[in-house]
Amino acid sequence: MQKNRWTVMNRMITARSFFASGVIEGMIYVAGGNSSDLFELDSAEVLDPVKGNWRRIANMGTNMASYDAAVLDGKLLVTEGWLWPFFFAPRGQIYDPRTDKWENMAFGLREDIDSWETIEGPPLPEQIYKPFAVSACDCKIYVVGRNLHVVVGHISRLQPKGICEKKWSFSVRWHAVDPPDSFCDLTPSSSQMWP
Repeated sequence: MQKNRWTVMNRMITARSFFASGVIEGMIYVAGGNSSDLFELDSAEVLDPVKGNWRRIANMGTNMASYDAAVLDGKLLVTEGWLWPFFFAPRGQIYDPRTDKWENMAFGLREDIDSWETIEGPPLPEQIYKPFAVSACDCKIYVVGRNLHVVVGHISRLQPKGICEKKWSFSVRWHAVDPPDSFCDLTPSSSQMWP
């Protein structure tokens, strides 16, 4: 029954922040995130909102402080991407509640080549500390870090390097936006873009 109000539920089994979550068949699944002492977690649990009970589910097998999750075909897809540019493919896990098992998720920037490529340009500016939130719009990446420091990555497509090479490459150029001093104790949990 919808009551149009917030209700305090039982505490999670493991205290966590910056975790992934999703709803599958009315059950609320949470996975990964940071512990109260800021260690990355591999544990996961599920809440039955009718009974108000949490129960443990299978661990992911890898520690992940996760921002992004989606539900697809009755499975929870969890992704992590703390570092930009990606020096390694970001990690991802798929949880199937029918089997209570996690599987590694394959990533690809493009379906036709199913691989990650190095982006040319400088690394993420040093004033950006995790945890951070990332959004993208119109060939720009917006990264909001601790203390609400913001950097904007301008993505440009480079010409193919060889005559026979058809593959495009990309580069990034960063622009920092410093926050007001009053934001020095704030931490982002998500970021959204709108026109």
